[in-house]
Amino acid sequence: MVSRLCFIYVIFWLVAVLVLSIFLRDANYHMFYESRVCQGQYNQAVRQLWQKQLELEQSINPTAILHSLESTEPPQP
Repeated sequence: MVSRLCFIYVIFWLVAVLVLSIFLRDANYHMFYESRVCQGQYNQAVRQLWQKQLELEQSINPTAILHSLESTEPPQP
């Protein structure tokens, strides 16, 4: 009788450990997936900011500003 209870106790803990290991593995995969999604979103935001910076630098081209300043006449006093 005691050996049967001991056997059931060991089986119970074995199943509990296996369920816990499956849960931890699933959580690990989920966290890896979430980190990759966040990294992708971060890289996309960096590319968008880089594109906006290029557009801003292109619209504020120093040679274009110099050219527009040279073409305007100074105000007459």
